[in-house]
Parts: sequence; structure tokens; C-alpha cells
Amino acid sequence: MTRFNRQRTKADTRAEIQRELPGLTRRGVSSPLATDGQWPVPEVRHLRCPPPPLLSRRAPGPGGAVGPGGAVTNHQGGAGYVREPKEELFLLAVSHLYGQESFYEAAAERDARYVRLVREHAVSDPQWTLGLLRRLRAEARIRTAAVVGAAEFVHARTTAGAAGLSRQAVDAVLQRPDEPGELLAYWTSRYGRRLPQPLRRGIGDAVRRLYTGRALLKYDTPSHRFRFGDVLELTHPAPDPAKPWQGALFRYALDRRHHPEHALPPADEHLLGAHHALLAVPTADRRTLVIEPGGAQRLAQAGMTWEALAGWLQGPLDAAAWEAVIPSMGLMALVRNLRNFDQAGVSDEVAAEVARRVADPEEVRRSRQFPFRFLAAHRAVRSPRWADALEAALGHSLARVPALAGRTLVLVDRSGSMFDQPSARTQLNRADSAAIFGTALALRAEQADLVQFGSDSRVVEPEPSVLQTLRRFRNLGGTATAHAVRTRYRGHDRVVVVTDEQTHWSPNDVFAPVPSNVPVYTWNLAGYATGHTAPGPHRYTFGGLSDASFELIPLLEHGPSAARPWEWADGEAAGGREVGVGSDAGAGPRPS
Repeated sequence: MTRFNRQRTKADTRAEIQRELPGLTRRGVSSPLATDGQWPVPEVRHLRCPPPPLLSRRAPGPGGAVGPGGAVTNHQGGAGYVREPKEELFLLAVSHLYGQESFYEAAAERDARYVRLVREHAVSDPQWTLGLLRRLRAEARIRTAAVVGAAEFVHARTTAGAAGLSRQAVDAVLQRPDEPGELLAYWTSRYGRRLPQPLRRGIGDAVRRLYTGRALLKYDTPSHRFRFGDVLELTHPAPDPAKPWQGALFRYALDRRHHPEHALPPADEHLLGAHHALLAVPTADRRTLVIEPGGAQRLAQAGMTWEALAGWLQGPLDAAAWEAVIPSMGLMALVRNLRNFDQAGVSDEVAAEVARRVADPEEVRRSRQFPFRFLAAHRAVRSPRWADALEAALGHSLARVPALAGRTLVLVDRSGSMFDQPSARTQLNRADSAAIFGTALALRAEQADLVQFGSDSRVVEPEPSVLQTLRRFRNLGGTATAHAVRTRYRGHDRVVVVTDEQTHWSPNDVFAPVPSNVPVYTWNLAGYATGHTAPGPHRYTFGGLSDASFELIPLLEHGPSAARPWEWADGEAAGGREVGVGSDAGAGPRPS
């Protein structure tokens, strides 16, 4: 194996970063905030609404601090309730994009709170925290927060001298081939290049599972701070004995990193060989290979992605180039590029095939994309030829939303803070997410009242489709949750609220009009430290939004005998179930 030259690697990496991403560092300080393997310092922006000071959220002590369930002041100046620490971590984890500010919290404040909570629970309850990290990456499909959480899990347990579970945590969150490098980028930016054994072994487990020829072509690119070769040199994983080709692939990854001009793919890696042959074609001849008969098959056999094709052709993709690469593109790549297809002028025949794939329920299921992706695409494209396909895809992505029996009151928070964008990369906001899932629940329920609320509340009359119904939602100003509940609850069998829980002041519990035996389900989309209702039976708080998360409603109402994704708590209080979190499945709903 090639000997690792640390100084040369550092110099090469620094020069590469400064050349390709001049804004990556600022004032000579590298930040631990992640964005796809890079760790830039985010621009500090003033909060749009300065929060009032919160009371202490620590457990009661000599100073009389407020513990879990105690009343405090929330960010709106209204009544809030201190969460139990595990609930706070769960809700923050599933609603937080690391390095992104929210309406009431700066990015650094949220990041620090997340890191603190992960580190505390990694030592006090490592099984629970491991389950949370696993669910965060596998079901919630949140990448960066899961990677950061695993790194802090390992460091906290190593510092405390606690053995076990760190290797499993690392392996559990690394689900994409570039994520071992992202984890190393985060770790080295905070803790240096000394890697504890559980970290190295966990990354090694993931490398053996994830590193393939196709993964190398897609993810081992100069834009990544840690290339495949860097990961191999830092962690020294042995090839998987069940994959006899992997040793040669590892050597090729090292050659690509340090001697790219001389690197030759293994003879038995036909995909890499075909890709290498394409790279050797003179630039002037490449377009002909793409547009002539067999061009699409040639690109597919070489593993040429649409991202790499423009660089290989050394020019923008025209209609012929798009039509050659479209057959080998995945569903999400197609959805992201619909506007590019229109601008390039792809034929109606090819567009029809793209629309068919976008609307295919099996393709949507395999893609595991959240409904927001299809809504964002629907808003971005201008051509009407994609509208029906995107609407169908949005419907398919909500297929697991349950059809609730009886009468359901669905309250969708449309206050100003909900229009905060969770990420600079999306034009969608939390209000969009709330409206999508609130509408889906209402459309599928046996009998539902769909209400949007802010300073006041308004009934939303459902249209035949989700997209048509979404046009009826508005920005309604403040967060008068108590008023919405008081004026809209009429003996319903359950209440579902999708909100950030930062309600206006109210003299009573916001759900006082709802009898204690009627379940209230709150979906928290922001993960702030305080909730909007006190703990009690039949009061449940969840975090994150996916169609799978709404399956918890019938599970809770049918009781512990039903199939469930994690373990129920041992006890029941006053006829209401308190839902615990099993160590095997991650974090679940916590009683409010």
C-alpha cells in the first residue's frame, strides 16, 4: 500500500479547497459545520424575532431551576413546558439541519444544543442514543446531523472511558459512499487526526460495505475534502473477504488520489475500464460518441453520471446529450433536472418517458423521496407537461399516510415562524411541509376538519388533490394555538397539530378544551427546547415528517398488541399509553 505522506496531503488538500471553494474558510478558521463533506463557516444573520429570555431548563435543584414538565416562557413570550431531555434531543435531531439557523435560534446555538444533548445521552443511555442515530439516518434520512451525532457519540464515550457501541454508531449512520469522508472531515476539524479505534473500525465496516467501482466514479471526486484514498490511509480497512475484487479497488482508489495520471483500473472492473476508456477519448470526438447510435448504452456501461457528462464534454448539455444520459438517471436526478430538460429542448417522446417514470408508483417507492421534493419541482418547472406526473408522484409518496377512522381535527400552523426555510438549499419552508401532511391526513381520513391557524383560524375545504388544496393555505401571522383549539374542537375523536409549538400566551393549557381521554398528536417541525402543552396521558409529541411517521397514530390507538417500530414503555398512566423508545429502532414519540 502506498505510504501516507501527511504533510503533502495537507498541503494538497488545502490548495485544492482554496482553489475550488475560496469561501470555505474565513479569517483562517475552519468551522465544524457540514455541507456535503465541506465544513464552511455559515454567514451569521440576525434573528428575525429576538426571543425573550427562557427560564432555566435544568432539573430542580437548590436554586429552584425548572425541570421537565415545568412551565417556562417560550420564544413567543407565551407559556412553554420544559421537555424531558430525551424528547428534546429526539425532536431537535429530526427537525434540525446542522449548520442552519431557525426562526428563533441561530445556527451555532442549535448546533451547540444538539451536540451537548448527544454527548450527554451517549454516556447516560448509549443504547437509546444509538437507536436514535440509526433511525435519524435510515428513516428520517437526515445525513449531516446523523454523521455529526455519531462523531460526538464516539468522542463523548471515549472521553468518559466507556467501552462499546461506538463502532456500531459509526457504521449505522454511514449509508452513502461519501459519508466516511464527511465523518473524517468533521472529526479532524474538531479533534485532529488522531482517530480512536472504535471510529476507525466503524468507518472500516462502512467502507467495506459501501466502496464499489460505481461508488468510486460517483463520489471519489476532487470536490470532496477526503477522497476514498484518504479514508483508506487513515483507517486501514481490510477488504471484505466476500468481495475478492475489493483489494484491487482499494489500490486503484489510492492511485487515483496520489498518482491520477498513472492510475489504471483493475482488469476485472469492467465499469471502471469503460469509464477510463471514455476519458481517454480526445475532446473533439466525444460528442460524436454520445449522439451516435448506441451512445446512451455507452454512457451507461461507463457509469457516466449526468453531473460528470458536462465536464467530460467540456460544455453545457444540449438536448442530444440529455437524451443520451436520461435512460441511466435515477428518479430524483430526473425530478431535479426537469427545468433543464425544457431549456435544452428534449423531444416530446423523451419527455413522455421521463413523465412516465416520475409518475410510476414503484419508482417513487424505491426513491424514498419525501413529498416536499415533488412539490419543490412542481413549483420550479414552468412547462405543463410535467404537472400531472409530479402531482401523481406526490400522491404516491404519501401512500403510507393512514386512513384514520372517525372524526379528526387537523390543525396546520401557518404563523410567520413556520415560513422559515430549514435550509438555504430549498425554497420550501416548514409551512409547506405542514400543509402537505395536514392535507394528506385530511384527504385520507374518514371524516376530517382541516384548519389553518395563525392569529386566527380558517377552515380549508379540501380539493380532490393535495396540490389543489395547498393553494388554499395562507400566512396567518401569529401563533394563537389555544384560540384555534377552543374555536375548532367539536367533539372530535382525535386532534393532530403540525406546528413549531411556539404559541402565544394563554392563561390555560392550549388543549384544555380537549377531554383528557381524547388523544392529541403534535408534530413538531422545529425542535425548540419548549413544548406547548404539559405532560399527560393521551398527549403525544413527535418530530420530523414522513408518511411512515403518521402510521404511529393507529399504532398508538390500537395499543401495544399492534405491530410497532419500537418498544412500548412498560407502564400505562390513567388509561393512556406512554410511548417509549426501544434500543433497536431509535427514537419514537415521547409523551408531551
